[in-house]
Amino acid sequence: MRVVILSALLLLLNRDWVKAESTTSSNRTNNKLPNIIIILADDMGFDDVSFRGGREFLTPNIDALAYHGRILDRLYAPAMCTPSRGALLSGKYPIHTGTQHFVISNEEPWALSLNATLMPEIFREAGYSTNLIGKWHLGFAKPEYTPTHRGFDYHYGYWGGYIDYYQRRAQMPVDNYTMGYDFRRNMQLECSERGVYVTDLLTNEAERLITEQPSKQKPLFLMLGHLAPHTANTDDPLQAPEEELRKFAHIKNPNRRKYAGMVSRLDQSVGRIISALARSEQLKNSIIIFYSDNGGPSVGLFANTGSNFPLKGQKNTPWEGGVRVAGAIWSPLLEARGNVFTQPIYVGDFLPTLAHAVGIDLPQSLKLDGIDLWPQLAGAKDAVHVPREILHNLDDVWRVSSLMLGQWKYVNGTTSAGQYDSLLMYRELDDLDPRASRYVVEVRNSPVSKALAPFDLQRLTQSRINNLSRAAKVRCGDFQRGCNALVEECLFDLSVDPCETNNLAYSKPHSDVLSALRERIHQLRAGAVAPGNRPSASYADPSLHKCTWDNFEVKPAGSVRLECDYHGLPCDA
Repeated sequence: MRVVILSALLLLLNRDWVKAESTTSSNRTNNKLPNIIIILADDMGFDDVSFRGGREFLTPNIDALAYHGRILDRLYAPAMCTPSRGALLSGKYPIHTGTQHFVISNEEPWALSLNATLMPEIFREAGYSTNLIGKWHLGFAKPEYTPTHRGFDYHYGYWGGYIDYYQRRAQMPVDNYTMGYDFRRNMQLECSERGVYVTDLLTNEAERLITEQPSKQKPLFLMLGHLAPHTANTDDPLQAPEEELRKFAHIKNPNRRKYAGMVSRLDQSVGRIISALARSEQLKNSIIIFYSDNGGPSVGLFANTGSNFPLKGQKNTPWEGGVRVAGAIWSPLLEARGNVFTQPIYVGDFLPTLAHAVGIDLPQSLKLDGIDLWPQLAGAKDAVHVPREILHNLDDVWRVSSLMLGQWKYVNGTTSAGQYDSLLMYRELDDLDPRASRYVVEVRNSPVSKALAPFDLQRLTQSRINNLSRAAKVRCGDFQRGCNALVEECLFDLSVDPCETNNLAYSKPHSDVLSALRERIHQLRAGAVAPGNRPSASYADPSLHKCTWDNFEVKPAGSVRLECDYHGLPCDA
């Protein structure tokens, strides 16, 4: 019987659902390829966008993008930085690129599989100018691992996992590694504008690219990978400009107050990017996506106080709080602008989806795990859902597997001995943003709303904003039977239990479903490649490379260790 159930589930997932008709020139403005802009937050909590209903601090620009466009209500991503970015750019599950186990730490000599053809390579071949501003985090031990060797024409930012917000230096949280500078323009160290807050620095550069783009006679592919609101180094993890902190004096928790300031500046960055596109008259032919790479780490390693309420878990867990992320999309090409997109979508879907949007035919040889959802995204609001399989995690090192198949979710094993397997943050009801009482006015007066309003199909009224925010609210089912994934299998029906509170693994009517998902995990495991992780290399230490994080597999290490801190060498060398 379980074979029959599995076959039925997989039949629902047949790719014939999403075979797309060719994109015609009538879908484009003046027959030009649309610009693609992806704005990526780092470690932002699921509930830390105010369009979900929270009012502790507001995100009026991000909210406006969501209200004028489409809220990506069930957007899923791998639960950590490296596998998440790898899935976005490759269109593949981490088990097919060797990134399924943890992240690439700066001192480790490995990278996202070089066998994967990445999104920027594909779009560059189609005539795009491909640009990465900000974070890479997919390997840099060798030059061929870095962005400008993987399809990006231009990179301005950092290669590793994080940096200080002002000094652009990083120290890995492992023993005996020193502080290293990590900021480049293409392959060269970039040291101008010292002391500028990095969210502003990256936004400045993105604005410059957008402003200059029309003269290049090429469509723009821009990925803006923000540091915010990821933590910096452990000695000063949460950093926000003083003027931002003053806005949030009502937040009693000092760390949460800093986090709010970091998110606020990120929100302003979104406003500046959309405004730059509007000033240069490029909005009319652009597709803009905003999302977070994974759930927020409320506590523990790299904790930033991000809230994933009401979902349990956080970054680096198999639960919804780790893999269901905040996101929105806007484009004049979307027929159902001003609506919630409830179709489950995976970050690996963006490659085939955007390829369809711009008329790129992808060869079957790419063997993507992502599927083309452009007909659903760009079509009517009541478009039929495509049943989805999404492999959240299959890590045989930590013995964790998590799979969504249709409405069902299977979890077996967990991370960090299960200490983050509960609801970790509650929504603040007392420390409310002073602007909360005029929320609708703040959204409609935001730079994003002013730029996008001329493209509206329906005026963004207070009633529409309230209805969209209510539609984006997650409603948990009643708690019935929990699950300890360290010692038992977990099965949830996400259609009625999005907060994973009722384990159906012991329910006889669901035994065939459980067996089918377990069997599907076995099938996926059989096609997995080995994790690419390699041990830390002592010769990677910045003290041996003029206090920089460099291509340590090919650059000779110095014979004398230097004293490296926040202020020595790099661009004085």
